[in-house]
Amino acid sequence: MDVVVATDSLGHAYGDLVALHHVTVEVPAGRVGLVGANGAGKTTLIRILLGILEPTVGTATVLGADPHHDAVAVRARIGYMPESDCLPDAQSAADFMVYAAELAGIPPKAARQRASDVLTLVGLHEERFRQLGEFSTGMKQRAKLAQAIVHDPDLVMLDEPTAGLDPEGRDEMLDLIARLGTFGINVITSSHVLTDIERTCDWVVMLDGGSVLREGPLSSLLDTDTVEVELFEDAATVAEALRSRGATVTAEGRLLSVRIDGPESYDVVRDILAGSGIAVRRMGTRAQTLEDVFLTSGSTS
Repeated sequence: MDVVVATDSLGHAYGDLVALHHVTVEVPAGRVGLVGANGAGKTTLIRILLGILEPTVGTATVLGADPHHDAVAVRARIGYMPESDCLPDAQSAADFMVYAAELAGIPPKAARQRASDVLTLVGLHEERFRQLGEFSTGMKQRAKLAQAIVHDPDLVMLDEPTAGLDPEGRDEMLDLIARLGTFGINVITSSHVLTDIERTCDWVVMLDGGSVLREGPLSSLLDTDTVEVELFEDAATVAEALRSRGATVTAEGRLLSVRIDGPESYDVVRDILAGSGIAVRRMGTRAQTLEDVFLTSGSTS
């Protein structure tokens, strides 16, 4: 697994307020979601990774370099889309993208081409000569994304990229984020909107109160060991048979939720159903959302 970000016992405090508490993670290449409620420490962590803040304790590396001691080397290889409205109102989108590209070291002629390409990519080609101050919220979010990737970084960090967007604008932004991986750009998306992360990311780091609640592949976090079975009849008989095999069974009418410790849960349920001769309407592993994971992890931490 290629690691793009690694932290070891990383912590930061604003006076007496501890924003991050001994955070140790390894973030792999790909599309990663940094999730948690507002105030969980997501923005503080990003600022440390950008070299803007110095950690109080612990260490961090980004693409193998220390962002505090090698800030220029790190920033040359990453892009950043801030949450705040930070675009220059009196500059056109095209001029600003050229400036951002040249600031990253791209020669003027190549910078103009890159600016045109990236504005087309984010859907702002027709508006490229308009002043940024005239842009809607959705257009400004697209422009901020464009400046973050105009220099073709190895890693881009997106801080609440869908903030303030209407449903259509949110869908379009999430589609753009999902596409970045196809260009070879690693993405860390910081958001408190868990459904956005489910839609765009493959790996998740979950923060709460400045500490790591859970981390890992999205698919493994959403997997459960509970099998749901909906029957056409006689759910009580099947429930009793399952309990006799050591299963924990919750019944809601004809819907049974079955949990058996060990990897054979699905096989046990299948065998009992086959032996009962009772018709099955549906059967499968219970779906879980990131919200379920967050609430469960928070209650057990």
